[in-house]
Amino acid sequence: MGRVRLALALGVLMVGGTAAAESAVRVLFVGNSFFFGAVSSAEHYRPDSVHDLNATDYGGVPAIFKRFAEQAGFDVDVSLETVPGAGFDEHYDHHQQQLDAPWDVVIMSTYSTLDRVHPGNPASLLHYTPLLAQLFVCRNPAVQLYLNATWTRADETYLPSGHWVGQPVEAMASDVLKGYEAAQSAESLIRDVIPTGSAWIRAMHEGIADPNPYDGLTPGLVDLWATDHYHASVAGYYLEALMIYGVITGNDPAALGASERAAGELALSATLAVALQRVAHAEIAAHARPERGTSSQSGCAAPSQASEATH
Repeated sequence: MGRVRLALALGVLMVGGTAAAESAVRVLFVGNSFFFGAVSSAEHYRPDSVHDLNATDYGGVPAIFKRFAEQAGFDVDVSLETVPGAGFDEHYDHHQQQLDAPWDVVIMSTYSTLDRVHPGNPASLLHYTPLLAQLFVCRNPAVQLYLNATWTRADETYLPSGHWVGQPVEAMASDVLKGYEAAQSAESLIRDVIPTGSAWIRAMHEGIADPNPYDGLTPGLVDLWATDHYHASVAGYYLEALMIYGVITGNDPAALGASERAAGELALSATLAVALQRVAHAEIAAHARPERGTSSQSGCAAPSQASEATH
């Protein structure tokens, strides 16, 4: 199954068991600090290997993803359009000029709580997902669109001010995933939802990651959160990149192995890298379902710089 999806997603030809591409596949990440790797050394990891469309010199998860792809023999041209604290409304209303290109694959994440003012409410996500999808499809009818469901924020779970306070650590990730799945159900152009937040929870259940950074780090466990208990640590971003790589290529993240280069460059041990690769492998296998994505150019028009619809 992985090789079939690989050929579809990255447009590669398998020759003698190796991947060969006629031209670089254009991959775009649209999101915020959860993509550009804020509050970690991932933020400026190999920035010259990707194109930051907002000229902020970020590498982040897109650069880690590209490093994985290179090691697998794929020719990918990776770009990111990221804005701190942004949701889909920011990208659609104010950044269409940067997005306006014939991308082959697009991965999108909205604001971490789905809505900054109304945490957990997917209304804005549901409104803007089809608008962004149509924008991309109008430029390339064959584009493959993915939504990336992000993780539980510890500050939203354990602090009295948090929207999910008093609920288990799984709750926010579950609600965020449900919001993205609702957006996919409402928009046939979305190929799949990447369950990154679910992978974080799996890492906790499997005794790899600490579920509560506020009570001290349990010996032998990794903290997937950064010091602000909001963004990810390098390990958390590494796991996010593994999930994205595995879902959109169909390649098994566990096949990257102990010699995977990005881990060493980010000062992650080979042991931890392999453990996170196995988590990604297991979560992707558990999530596997028929993919969607029916492209259509109906209603295409010149890009506007603001949405007239309310949300």
